[in-house]
Amino acid sequence: MGVGKSTVGQRLAERLGVGYRDTDDDIVAAEGRTIAEIFVDEGEPVFRALEKRAVRAALADHTGVLALGGGSILDEDTRTLLAGHRVVYLSMDVEEAVRRTGLNVARPLLTINPRKQWRELMDARRHLYAEVARAVVATDGRTPEEVTQAVLDALELKEA
Repeated sequence: MGVGKSTVGQRLAERLGVGYRDTDDDIVAAEGRTIAEIFVDEGEPVFRALEKRAVRAALADHTGVLALGGGSILDEDTRTLLAGHRVVYLSMDVEEAVRRTGLNVARPLLTINPRKQWRELMDARRHLYAEVARAVVATDGRTPEEVTQAVLDALELKEA
């Protein structure tokens, strides 16, 4: 959350000359409401099922840069699907998350005690991100352009 996946993903796609897609955007478009609204109205399990379908569909028909929601790796089937792809884990620490997002209420999993909840989420997810990632790129203190270049370097990709 707030790591810059959308910004970096779009820049990466431009530099590689490929399309960009975000599964969170796919869910919002399909459902006609925000992710926060889905969480409130239907609960996390319903959102996770929508997310799983969105990731599966995107991996099946999108060949460019694909940004996934931070919780998508919680699903074992999704992690299996990601195994054959060049996955990058964009990492940051909690202080950087606070600076970038303020850990605001638009983040449904961070509404009570944002710093504590962010740490708990990352403690639960970090090993899963590392499991599927071909590369880990730290974003702390870096501009989107610096992160984009670091991703290109880490994956040894050539620009279009």
